[in-house]
Amino acid sequence: MNMFRKALCLSTVAGCSVAGLANAAHAAAFYLQEQSVKAAGRAFSGETADTGPDSLWWNPAAIGGIERPSAYLGLSAILPKSHVDDSGTLIVRPGQDPASVGGDPTARNPIENGFLPSGAVAMPLNDRVAVGLAVTSPYSFTTNYAADSWARYTADRTKLRTIDIQPSVAVTVTDWLRIGGAANVEYSDASLSNKLPNLSPLLDDGNQRLKGDGWDLGWSAGFQMHNDFITVGFAYKSSIKHKLKGTVETSGLLGPLEASNGTVDTEASFRTPWQASLGARLRATNRLTLNGQVVRFGWNKFDAIRLGAPLDAAIPENYRNTWSFAGGADYQVNPRLTVRAGVQRDQTPTRNGERDARVPDANRWNYAAGASYAVSRNFTIDAAASYIDFENATIDRTTAAYAGTAAQTPILVSGELDKAHALVLSIGGRMTF
Repeated sequence: MNMFRKALCLSTVAGCSVAGLANAAHAAAFYLQEQSVKAAGRAFSGETADTGPDSLWWNPAAIGGIERPSAYLGLSAILPKSHVDDSGTLIVRPGQDPASVGGDPTARNPIENGFLPSGAVAMPLNDRVAVGLAVTSPYSFTTNYAADSWARYTADRTKLRTIDIQPSVAVTVTDWLRIGGAANVEYSDASLSNKLPNLSPLLDDGNQRLKGDGWDLGWSAGFQMHNDFITVGFAYKSSIKHKLKGTVETSGLLGPLEASNGTVDTEASFRTPWQASLGARLRATNRLTLNGQVVRFGWNKFDAIRLGAPLDAAIPENYRNTWSFAGGADYQVNPRLTVRAGVQRDQTPTRNGERDARVPDANRWNYAAGASYAVSRNFTIDAAASYIDFENATIDRTTAAYAGTAAQTPILVSGELDKAHALVLSIGGRMTF
């Protein structure tokens, strides 16, 4: 592989690589937390300490002590809105003065609407041991910028889909202690692209697309301690190292760059964050339950994207560890109807000076409300609505096409995320058998 083509792949993949697998519109970076409708209705404020199959994602001990087989199925509609605006991005072509990157200076709603399903089942083996299986999609989203967007050299279209299959087992150790463990078998499929500048501003842009997929493995463990008034839960979910085998496809380059058009087989790897969560549910009255939860995310695991042969390089990401804090309440109006609400504060792991248009992420507040209605003794319907309000944030990560060659073309990114918010509507059901 000639050195120029290698530099082309490295520099452009640095702009469009699996770093672009980031930013769901409603959870920090590329993590989706809508794995339970009941949880969404109280802003994810007590899930580590709650019970039932719909809490399996947060704590495998959640099914400890169940008396009957049970199942959960939910669906969330994710409706994000935002502007990603240019505030003076420059391109510096070889031998030319810095110039405006041009294109449409405002990208409206680049994060597409989506639907997120989740489900779980559990059954007791005896009065001490229960097993369960949760199927979720914790890292999935699509962003789509217009072909003439100002952000086209660092972001075009990004699509990520994951499927997490979590077989779990829980044991009731004593009348006050439940423990659980699980494997997380995770499939990821990614496709992402960006434009490439030709050496003359009079020529149309080229294109590059990275795609790949793979299966990988992690684990979860947790416990719950409880009495008649309070349940306290703690759980840990490991980081997962994802390896995507696929290709980098380059086209549309002209003149001296034309020889670099073509397809390169490669492998990209990155890590998802670990999670350590502590939650509690307090029965304040016969009808009112108070919930609280704090989560520490190990986003420092997403420190770099490592590219295999023939590229053999690492692209730094430098994410920071973050906190999430949530509080909420459940109130039983009558034996059939329960209402709930909550508030969550969630930090972004992205840093100022290192945030790009693929990851227009920011700190946010999540305001939520929901309800459950028992249709019968064996079937309950859950519904929830969440409004997520994002802070404004800079888009300011400098990149370069063809880095390390005579054709090196820096892109001095200067932009802003503003008017960003999201509405999430969820509905689901729980059944016992």
